[in-house]
Amino acid sequence: MAHWTGEAEPGHPWWWEAAPPVPDSDDLPKTCDVLVIGAGYTGLSAAIAAHDCGAQVVVVDAGVPGQGASSRNGGMFGAHPRLGWSELERKFGAATADALFAEAKPALEWTRGLIEAEGIDCDFQQTGRIQLAWTPGHFENQKRLAKSVQDKSDVAVHLVQRADLNKEISTDKYHGAIVFPEHGAIHPAKFHRGLLEAVRRRGVPVVAHAGVTDLRREGAGRFRVKTAKGELQAEKVILGTNGYTTKPFGWHVQRVFPLPSYLISTEELPSNLIGHLAPGRRMMVETRARHSYFRISPDGKRVLFGGRASMRDLPIKTAAERLHETMSGIWPELRDTKISHAWYGFTGYSFNHMPQVGEQNGIFYAMGYSGSGTVMAPYLGAKAAYLAMGDARAETAYANTLFKKHFLHQFQKPHFLKAADLYYRHWVDRVENWQAR
Repeated sequence: MAHWTGEAEPGHPWWWEAAPPVPDSDDLPKTCDVLVIGAGYTGLSAAIAAHDCGAQVVVVDAGVPGQGASSRNGGMFGAHPRLGWSELERKFGAATADALFAEAKPALEWTRGLIEAEGIDCDFQQTGRIQLAWTPGHFENQKRLAKSVQDKSDVAVHLVQRADLNKEISTDKYHGAIVFPEHGAIHPAKFHRGLLEAVRRRGVPVVAHAGVTDLRREGAGRFRVKTAKGELQAEKVILGTNGYTTKPFGWHVQRVFPLPSYLISTEELPSNLIGHLAPGRRMMVETRARHSYFRISPDGKRVLFGGRASMRDLPIKTAAERLHETMSGIWPELRDTKISHAWYGFTGYSFNHMPQVGEQNGIFYAMGYSGSGTVMAPYLGAKAAYLAMGDARAETAYANTLFKKHFLHQFQKPHFLKAADLYYRHWVDRVENWQAR
């Protein structure tokens, strides 16, 4: 059983030690050209883009801006399709599959350019990201993925054979890896704070605790919007709530569901131990279904370890114990290491495992990042804003990814995840562990 340092209450992200969410709120105006709902990466980037196109913009958030996934994620900075080219071709057609692969590097460069243009200090480092193959079969899949990436995009990629993995990570658990050397690491809460400051520098009101309770079209497309802070009228609406989408946006609720992702931080560790565990200092993710992802903290003193401790609500201490056990299985040297912080956030998953940008009944949206939101949320948030403004820069292959619903998900809460959690924990995990031998 893992022990705790007592540095923070369970549920408090380590990221908040340096950049806690700011509860400041502006007043709610009566009218605007563009109302942006959600003040995370998506919404703030959309607000910047719409404002810079000449619109009068207002941003509202149901809680404190940034208190959701934007300040709770692992800070892994990369953009490439989660699915292989063949699966994308089967789902969306060859032209869209080609375009999605081709858009990966421009998306990465766009978001990195946003950080530079707005002068955001978010501890960015081009560490590269390594995806570690849990089974020999997973490594064969990585070989096919590497070839597709090389053939279909300008993204740099290379394979690491099992015999060479000790240069990247000190463990014998993996059977090879694929590396994206252009990917990087950020401090996610500092990134959010920088985006929020960029929005407020433009004079855009950001209204906290202003959850939307009703939204109706009036006259020639104008919206009357009720919020917890009052009503306003807007010519256009952009929805950027991703894994925190709720009513009255029922159409979107059916197409994106919240999947919890849990993280822990270790206590501070000796520098020589950090160097031994992760000599490559990369962002690290696994291919197994529990999808562990881990990294060294920006200050180089801790291991931050995340994953799907459960697909449904779980007491945070229980989830932390599961993550600590998984971490210790990879690095036995950390079995007696204490946990300083444990927290979770909601990833917005689509049933195609791909994000989409679009418009439905006059509401423009970008969501469904399925675990790749650090780069894709700001990038596609801007695309949604350009679409709303009729700007040619709206063009993206992510407008063609078929934002479909599923018969298993008919309600506000994704009840099907209870069955999925049992299936993955008691069947898929066992099969993958057997295949890994």
